[in-house]
Amino acid sequence: MKTKEKLIASLKIWIVIYPSITLFLFLFGKQLSILPLYQRTFLLTISLVPWMMFIAVPLLEFMISRLSKKSDAK
Repeated sequence: MKTKEKLIASLKIWIVIYPSITLFLFLFGKQLSILPLYQRTFLLTISLVPWMMFIAVPLLEFMISRLSKKSDAK
């Protein structure tokens, strides 16, 4: 993978992970605050990694491809 492709992939992941973590902590932060850090981290990753890999990143790639097709048609 070339550097440009790595940067684009990193940007896509960041676009997905930042709002996902923010929303997760907004919704469940108070309830999770009683748990030790390692348990909070486990719950965060066990829920967000599948969300990212199977739903959010593919959806983002689909949206980008749709937008690029529309801009190519103009």
